Amino acid sequence: MTFDAKQFLSSVSTSPGVYRMLDEQHNTLYVGKAKRLKTRLASYFRGHLNTKTQAMVARIADVQITVTRSETEALLLEQTLIKELRPPYNILLRDDKSYPFVFVTDHHPYPALEYKRARQRRDDGRYLGPYPSSGAVRESLALMQKIFRIRNCEDSVFSHRSRPCLQFQIQRCSAPCVDYISKEDYRRDVEHAVMCLEGKSEHVTQALTSEMETASQALNFEEAARLRDQIQQLRQLQQRQFVDNESGDADIFALAQRPGALGVSILSVRDGRLLGARHHMPKNDLDLPPEILLTEVVSQYYFGQPHNVPSEVITSHPLEDGQLIAEALSQQAGKRVRVTCQVRGHRAQWQNLAMTNAEQQLASQLANKTQLTQRFEALQQALALDKLPERLECFDISHSQGEATVASCVVFDQQGPRKSDYRHFRIEGVAAGDDYAAMQQALTRRLKRVKSGEAVAPDILIVDGGKGQLNMARGVLSELAITDVILLGVAKGTTRKAGLETLFLETTDNPLPLDPASPALHLIQHIRDESHRFAIAGHRAARDKARRTSTLQNIPGIGPKRRRELLRFFGGLQGVQKASRDELARVPGINAALAETIYNALNG
Repeated sequence: MTFDAKQFLSSVSTSPGVYRMLDEQHNTLYVGKAKRLKTRLASYFRGHLNTKTQAMVARIADVQITVTRSETEALLLEQTLIKELRPPYNILLRDDKSYPFVFVTDHHPYPALEYKRARQRRDDGRYLGPYPSSGAVRESLALMQKIFRIRNCEDSVFSHRSRPCLQFQIQRCSAPCVDYISKEDYRRDVEHAVMCLEGKSEHVTQALTSEMETASQALNFEEAARLRDQIQQLRQLQQRQFVDNESGDADIFALAQRPGALGVSILSVRDGRLLGARHHMPKNDLDLPPEILLTEVVSQYYFGQPHNVPSEVITSHPLEDGQLIAEALSQQAGKRVRVTCQVRGHRAQWQNLAMTNAEQQLASQLANKTQLTQRFEALQQALALDKLPERLECFDISHSQGEATVASCVVFDQQGPRKSDYRHFRIEGVAAGDDYAAMQQALTRRLKRVKSGEAVAPDILIVDGGKGQLNMARGVLSELAITDVILLGVAKGTTRKAGLETLFLETTDNPLPLDPASPALHLIQHIRDESHRFAIAGHRAARDKARRTSTLQNIPGIGPKRRRELLRFFGGLQGVQKASRDELARVPGINAALAETIYNALNG
């Protein structure tokens, strides 16, 4: 029985509410909310839908609606129904775990830092957290034990020790069980560890620096060396955290999307300290744009599951209903919650870090062996090959207005990117900005080695560019009389949007039409994007090589005083070389611009 959309819409309310789309077996296909139900539902039956949404609409046998008093109420009901019904076309986050904490008791003279899965009603100590995963807690505890030598044994074991255990021997515990350390000194170490867990490691570092100088002046060099080691470990911890602020509670949502794959990373920052990240790979069965996708993820994360709501929610893309979600979160948390994607300073660093995590998770998903096999099989079918292609090579050119032109060659096999076979070609002797001549030189150098038997020939040679680049590659193959390599050109569409590329097989008058959802096209886009990334990396390295200096003495603006401050702050030149821009900017007398200069001089 066909669903009569016209008759249904004639009686739908214009109020806010939630709708459920059902199939013939009365199973829920999709749950959505709307500010005006009639307007939103009518959009599904007026055309102009993508292919996947059309497929869902074709399965609709009935639509049930629930009118609510406000859009906020509709948002909360929508997430409750999604969690309960798990509709196949909704974004689903499978994340029902409780958050772990670190507990510090107040009643023990030598307290330990304890792992707790959930906050309990206890008034004899403090809970630190929550942390996004048990791994984040255990890593933090291991670091605190290593730096401050806090005990990790049970109270029953502690009270029956007569001599130090192995943890003391490997310098991971100060042996309070046999009174090798006073209660006051041990309490100070515990407080330092707690301050680090609360994101106040800079205060601890300053205090330890003063203690180190005092010990050094008193000729207590062994104690000064121990404090120096603690300072260096804390500096490394601060750099790894990528957060140097003493306040700030935020969750950061970043979405990375490529054809056929989607990744979302959620970073948690509490009291200015990065606690860790969670990653999700939801399905995008309706081909929704990033703004809607991220709106679904954020809504379900907070309203569909019990998560602590921070003071700020930062997203990589603007949310479709950002103001509405902010109001609902404020109502749920009982405090003002800010939702934004436009941030600066340290919040921009969090945002960039979340985006890096999302892209990394996405790269891991794309490298999945099963998915790669499916993509290679789809490419074999699209090109009508007798056997599965074993080796794909893709070339791209990168330069800055003709400066430091570099060509990249990336290689994919049936296991994914074969990075040991990646190559950069420094282009010389061609006119600045002549991409055709640059491509000709790189292909000639590469294929001459194939012709002589020094290198393995690719099954498919992919050229990133337009018709001109393809013709240039065809000319090189003809000149070297190489006939057993399939040539494929990838030209970006007019909008440069993924999925709208024009593919040419062998010649420019032989286009290869592939559906935007085709796994074969996704494989070609993947290797093309990797070639582009690798070309840019090579170009930047070549461009910056001449500008790089290796010692502090040769850096403009760094005199004896600033050089001394840098070495003192990081404990030596090696520490300076490992420091990030933000770490350098925290040195007295070093501003952000000078930190950038130092970082580029030492690291390029």
